[in-house]
Amino acid sequence: MKNDHGRSSLTVLFEDPFWVGIYEREEYGRYEVSKITFGAEPKDCEVYAFLLEKGKSLRFSPPIKGTAPEEKHINPKRMRRIARRAAEQTAGIGTKAQQALQLQREQSKEEHQVLSRAQRAEQAARLYEQKQQKRREKHKGH
Repeated sequence: MKNDHGRSSLTVLFEDPFWVGIYEREEYGRYEVSKITFGAEPKDCEVYAFLLEKGKSLRFSPPIKGTAPEEKHINPKRMRRIARRAAEQTAGIGTKAQQALQLQREQSKEEHQVLSRAQRAEQAARLYEQKQQKRREKHKGH
Protein backbone atom coordinates (compact mmCIF):
# COMPACT_ATOMS: atom_id res chain seq x y z
CA MET A 1 0.00 0.00 0.00
CA LYS A 2 1.49 3.38 -0.94
CA ASN A 3 0.27 6.93 -0.45
CA ASP A 4 1.77 10.44 -0.45
CA HIS A 5 3.09 10.09 3.09
CA GLY A 6 4.56 6.61 3.07
CA ARG A 7 4.00 2.99 2.43
CA SER A 8 3.13 -0.17 4.33
CA SER A 9 3.33 -3.88 3.64
CA LEU A 10 2.28 -7.09 5.34
CA THR A 11 4.14 -10.37 4.85
CA VAL A 12 2.58 -13.57 6.23
CA LEU A 13 4.94 -16.48 6.85
CA PHE A 14 5.23 -19.68 8.86
CA GLU A 15 7.50 -19.54 11.92
CA ASP A 16 7.34 -22.90 13.61
CA PRO A 17 4.76 -23.56 15.18
CA PHE A 18 2.64 -20.49 14.23
CA TRP A 19 1.79 -18.33 11.24
CA VAL A 20 2.95 -14.76 11.78
CA GLY A 21 2.60 -11.50 9.94
CA ILE A 22 5.35 -8.89 9.63
CA TYR A 23 3.69 -5.50 9.17
CA GLU A 24 6.09 -2.78 8.00
CA ARG A 25 5.27 0.87 7.58
CA GLU A 26 7.26 3.88 6.51
CA GLU A 27 5.96 7.37 7.14
CA TYR A 28 7.76 10.69 6.98
CA GLY A 29 11.19 9.03 6.91
CA ARG A 30 10.47 6.75 9.89
CA TYR A 31 10.51 2.97 9.48
CA GLU A 32 8.53 0.83 11.99
CA VAL A 33 7.76 -2.90 12.22
CA SER A 34 5.12 -4.91 14.09
CA LYS A 35 4.88 -8.69 14.44
CA ILE A 36 1.42 -10.29 14.45
CA THR A 37 0.92 -13.91 15.58
CA PHE A 38 -2.00 -15.59 13.83
CA GLY A 39 -1.71 -19.19 15.04
CA ALA A 40 -3.40 -21.26 12.32
CA GLU A 41 -2.84 -20.37 8.67
CA PRO A 42 -4.98 -17.28 8.02
CA LYS A 43 -7.04 -16.78 4.89
CA ASP A 44 -6.75 -13.51 2.97
CA CYS A 45 -10.16 -12.36 4.21
CA GLU A 46 -9.15 -13.09 7.83
CA VAL A 47 -5.95 -11.04 7.46
CA TYR A 48 -7.93 -8.17 5.94
CA ALA A 49 -10.55 -8.31 8.72
CA PHE A 50 -7.77 -8.36 11.33
CA LEU A 51 -6.16 -5.27 9.84
CA LEU A 52 -9.49 -3.44 9.74
CA GLU A 53 -10.34 -4.31 13.35
CA LYS A 54 -6.97 -4.11 15.09
CA GLY A 55 -4.73 -2.27 12.66
CA LYS A 56 -4.82 0.95 14.68
CA SER A 57 -3.92 -0.77 17.96
CA LEU A 58 -0.82 -2.65 16.73
CA ARG A 59 2.36 -2.12 18.74
CA PHE A 60 5.24 -1.08 16.50
CA SER A 61 8.97 -1.13 17.10
CA PRO A 62 10.70 2.13 17.95
CA PRO A 63 11.05 4.14 14.74
CA ILE A 64 14.29 3.85 12.82
CA LYS A 65 15.51 6.88 10.94
CA GLY A 66 15.84 6.42 7.22
CA THR A 67 13.92 4.28 4.85
CA ALA A 68 13.25 0.63 4.26
CA PRO A 69 15.00 -0.90 1.29
CA GLU A 70 13.39 0.33 -1.90
CA GLU A 71 11.46 -2.30 -3.79
CA LYS A 72 12.56 -2.65 -7.36
CA HIS A 73 9.70 -2.72 -9.88
CA ILE A 74 9.15 -6.28 -11.09
CA ASN A 75 7.41 -7.05 -14.34
CA PRO A 76 3.90 -8.45 -13.57
CA LYS A 77 4.50 -11.56 -15.70
CA ARG A 78 7.75 -12.28 -13.83
CA MET A 79 5.99 -11.72 -10.49
CA ARG A 80 3.29 -14.21 -11.52
CA ARG A 81 5.92 -16.82 -12.46
CA ILE A 82 7.74 -16.31 -9.16
CA ALA A 83 4.48 -16.66 -7.21
CA ARG A 84 3.49 -19.80 -9.16
CA ARG A 85 6.86 -21.45 -8.48
CA ALA A 86 6.65 -20.61 -4.78
CA ALA A 87 3.12 -22.05 -4.60
CA GLU A 88 4.21 -25.25 -6.38
CA GLN A 89 7.10 -25.75 -3.96
CA THR A 90 4.87 -25.41 -0.92
CA ALA A 91 1.97 -27.46 -2.35
CA GLY A 92 1.10 -30.42 -0.15
CA ILE A 93 3.08 -29.27 2.87
CA GLY A 94 0.23 -27.83 4.94
CA THR A 95 0.31 -26.86 8.57
CA LYS A 96 1.59 -29.03 11.39
CA ALA A 97 -1.97 -29.86 12.40
CA GLN A 98 -2.80 -30.95 8.85
CA GLN A 99 0.33 -33.11 8.71
CA ALA A 100 -0.54 -34.72 12.05
CA LEU A 101 -4.09 -35.46 10.89
CA GLN A 102 -2.79 -36.95 7.63
CA LEU A 103 -0.39 -39.19 9.56
CA GLN A 104 -3.24 -40.29 11.82
CA ARG A 105 -5.41 -41.10 8.76
CA GLU A 106 -2.61 -43.15 7.18
CA GLN A 107 -2.04 -45.12 10.39
CA SER A 108 -5.73 -45.91 10.81
CA LYS A 109 -5.90 -46.94 7.14
CA GLU A 110 -3.01 -49.37 7.64
CA GLU A 111 -4.61 -50.77 10.81
CA HIS A 112 -7.91 -51.24 8.96
CA GLN A 113 -6.13 -53.03 6.09
CA VAL A 114 -4.36 -55.41 8.50
CA LEU A 115 -7.61 -56.12 10.37
CA SER A 116 -9.66 -56.74 7.22
CA ARG A 117 -6.89 -58.97 5.79
CA ALA A 118 -6.96 -61.05 8.99
CA GLN A 119 -10.77 -61.27 8.87
CA ARG A 120 -10.68 -62.43 5.23
CA ALA A 121 -8.10 -65.09 6.06
CA GLU A 122 -10.18 -66.25 9.04
CA GLN A 123 -13.32 -66.42 6.88
CA ALA A 124 -11.48 -68.42 4.20
CA ALA A 125 -10.16 -70.85 6.82
CA ARG A 126 -13.65 -71.27 8.27
CA LEU A 127 -15.16 -71.94 4.82
CA TYR A 128 -12.40 -74.45 4.05
CA GLU A 129 -13.04 -76.23 7.36
CA GLN A 130 -16.80 -76.36 6.62
CA LYS A 131 -16.08 -77.84 3.19
CA GLN A 132 -13.82 -80.49 4.69
CA GLN A 133 -16.43 -81.34 7.34
CA LYS A 134 -19.10 -81.69 4.64
CA ARG A 135 -16.84 -84.03 2.62
CA ARG A 136 -16.22 -86.17 5.71
CA GLU A 137 -19.98 -86.35 6.37
CA LYS A 138 -20.62 -87.56 2.82
CA HIS A 139 -18.00 -90.34 3.07
CA LYS A 140 -19.22 -91.61 6.47
CA GLY A 141 -22.41 -93.05 4.95
CA HIS A 142 -20.68 -95.42 2.48
